[in-house]
Amino acid sequence: MKTIKGPAIFLAQFMGDEAPFNSLDTIADYMAGLGYKGLQLNAWDSRVIDLQKAAESKTYCDELKGKLKDKGLEITELSTHLQGQLIASHPTYNAMYDAFAPAEVHGNEPERRVWAEQQLRWAAKASQNLGLKTSVGFSGALAWPFLYPWPQRPSGLIETAFKELARRWKPILNYYDECGVDYCYELHPGEDLYDGTTFEMFVDYLQGHSRACINYDPSHFVLQCLDYLAFIDLYHDRIKAFHVKDAEFNPSGKQGVYSGYAGWANRAGRFRSLGDGQVDFKGIFSKLSQYDYDSWAVLEWECCVKSSEQGAAEGAPFIKNHIIEVATRAFDDFAATGADENVNRRTLGI
Repeated sequence: MKTIKGPAIFLAQFMGDEAPFNSLDTIADYMAGLGYKGLQLNAWDSRVIDLQKAAESKTYCDELKGKLKDKGLEITELSTHLQGQLIASHPTYNAMYDAFAPAEVHGNEPERRVWAEQQLRWAAKASQNLGLKTSVGFSGALAWPFLYPWPQRPSGLIETAFKELARRWKPILNYYDECGVDYCYELHPGEDLYDGTTFEMFVDYLQGHSRACINYDPSHFVLQCLDYLAFIDLYHDRIKAFHVKDAEFNPSGKQGVYSGYAGWANRAGRFRSLGDGQVDFKGIFSKLSQYDYDSWAVLEWECCVKSSEQGAAEGAPFIKNHIIEVATRAFDDFAATGADENVNRRTLGI
């Protein structure tokens, strides 16, 4: 078994217009001061990383790593959630997703997709230049508006959507493979990949592509009433990244999984700061350790009740206290009898 690395934190939800949250240098100092050892960088924010420069310049990447190392920090992964979303966008969401891309491609989904694919390729090469083995993001969605089977879906609609999704992603994943980087999809409602079944469908259409991996986030599974511990048993070989995020699901006589179009504060299912929700993190850290997960435990803070500053401050010790220093010897070694075939045969009476 191997020991999980951490604590680390995803910067996306903390970046802002005021110091110390408006530059990588100052937010890194802030997070290091809270006890974090790793930063997951949102690769769409130029204040955090110049993605094209990172793809084209190993020197830039070495300097970036060195600056963070001086603060006691490492880069865990590059996040391309927003760019990945744009690889597949149903027309229903096109106007909303334009905000994820530069103005020159707004209103032009094919050109916007070309832009997003270039971003992902830069992220793959930048990850290689930074010495990273994993990257995280979204899959995008073509089939999501047809989640509920009413009205009756045309025969083969979902198969066509997943075949197309795989067709768009395969050349991107091939390039990640050339760079030696796994792409870890966050299985998330709103994406075509949101649970184990949809992930399996995608991988099947990719003919088992080894670089299609999972960014494990139990919070999204709590809100789906999915067994997130059994999920680890089933998919541990594909789990290469880990978002530590809490959630709660409190159904009532008025609301269930779909939560009546309510905003986050009034939903039956909502995200919470670490320790304030219902996720069994002791079980998760135990299972991931059991299956030799040795990458980072990264806080993704999203909470409609608690402030981000308090969530970040509480998150580092929470993760640190859940990381298991795995055993290097069996607890009953003191009673070991050694290896001796003759003794084994006598013990068995043969």
